[in-house]
Amino acid sequence: MGGRWSQITWQGRKARAWLPDPIATDACALGVGVARRTERAAAAVRRADERLPGTWEPIARILLRTEGVASSNIEGLRAPIEAVAAAEVDGTAADATAASIADNLVVVTEAIRASHRTRLSVATLNRWHKRLMRHSDLPSPMVGRFRDAQGWIGGASPVDAMYVPPPPDRVDELMADLITFANRSNVDPVTHAAVLHAQFETIHPYGDGNGRLGRVLISWLLARRLRVALPPPISVLIARDPGGYLSGLYQFREGPLDAYVGWFADVVTRAGDASVVLGERIQALLADWDQRVGDLRADATARPLVRLLPEHPVINAAVAAKRLDTSERAARGALDALTERGIVAPIDVRAKGLGRPRSWWLARDLLDLVGDWAS
Repeated sequence: MGGRWSQITWQGRKARAWLPDPIATDACALGVGVARRTERAAAAVRRADERLPGTWEPIARILLRTEGVASSNIEGLRAPIEAVAAAEVDGTAADATAASIADNLVVVTEAIRASHRTRLSVATLNRWHKRLMRHSDLPSPMVGRFRDAQGWIGGASPVDAMYVPPPPDRVDELMADLITFANRSNVDPVTHAAVLHAQFETIHPYGDGNGRLGRVLISWLLARRLRVALPPPISVLIARDPGGYLSGLYQFREGPLDAYVGWFADVVTRAGDASVVLGERIQALLADWDQRVGDLRADATARPLVRLLPEHPVINAAVAAKRLDTSERAARGALDALTERGIVAPIDVRAKGLGRPRSWWLARDLLDLVGDWAS
């Protein structure tokens, strides 16, 4: 998109920081070939959304979890998927890493739900950042607000860094420009998402969490502009091509826009096609589970519990009882019935606090299906 290097001083030493050009009114012009790739990408996103079944919420929860976990993995935040799922239910049942990944899922979900009714604002970004970073080591004055110090990526200082974003005194004006761009409707949706994400990463407005929040913006923009209920998990495909991702961000800053947008459009296309495959596999597994509980009475608690598992693949009796409006005793009986049929299995989830730990159950087939697909 363009910009320039600007000299800065860091602890008495000279360094260079990148100042991106404003994008609020940029035409984002592309060559014909790349424009067609963005059209194919938009069609893939819409096709994936159309293929969702009428009762799509269980599949949506799995796809959203996949996006949150993959986006965190890109930043080196890794935890067993069962620990992440448990953290979604009970923050005391997981370490800080698993809790942070669970928070990423919360922010992605909130962003998609808000996309059709809410324009982007600094307040919204700060709220998302505050939730995203609540289990991080980032100093509290830097949580939920733009950075007030020079940042850098790679290296020990801005002097030898791989990339140095704009000085902190330029962040407010650059983010105001980005917010204006985000709320436009006259750029094709896939190019819009690509440029919004890359410009956000170029500005690097926060002390930490920029990568994850920048990928949240992709989901928010695609859902908003393409009017879909559920954009595909883009981060899964980005995680498979980290070299292409970093190269794409460099091309965005200092090369032709076509190269980066073309790469991004191809990632979106593959993500849309892949999410259709995952959705079909999830539907097949849920159908198999329904058959396994077919011998139970029609009013057995285990029947509705099966449909709760995509949202809570790691679950305890208290959560099951609350969601199904029944007693914990009945919920434990339902979990035992699903255990006998091989749908869930007891696992050990260590609690951080004192007191008697709860018993937990895991839908291993479901988590393995998603893990194999996302790897």
